[in-house]
Amino acid sequence: MKLHELKPTPGSQTPRKRVGRGAGSGTGKTAGRGHRGQGQRSGGNVRPGFEGGQTPYVKRLRKVGFTNPNRVEYAVVNVAALNRYDEGTVVTPEMLYADRLVRQKKLPIKILGNGSLEKKITVKAHKFTASAETKITDVGGNVEVI
Repeated sequence: MKLHELKPTPGSQTPRKRVGRGAGSGTGKTAGRGHRGQGQRSGGNVRPGFEGGQTPYVKRLRKVGFTNPNRVEYAVVNVAALNRYDEGTVVTPEMLYADRLVRQKKLPIKILGNGSLEKKITVKAHKFTASAETKITDVGGNVEVI
């Protein structure tokens, strides 16, 4: 079998329905749109969520929760991921971004204490969890808050 010999499975391709082409076609006259109303007109359709003038379901639901406008979003890096750097390296946010440990450059960096660290390195970041700080210092490394 070659590429030019391939054919679609029988019955998988049906011809498109041509509407409004006479009474004998089965979809003549109103072209499957019915007799009256907005759906029958050209370009006439309701937007998603419209319920015919009735208050929409989304507006009827009660409002819950609170979004803090001052919330700071951090790009997180686990301590275990820092094992890729050599002994005595000063790890900066620019290095983390260059090595694709952090995807967004504009976010401040937070180091989390997930995993273990085997190398003595200096880490510069915007925030550290308590466990991350102890894991870095226990190995003999330094923690610098930017």
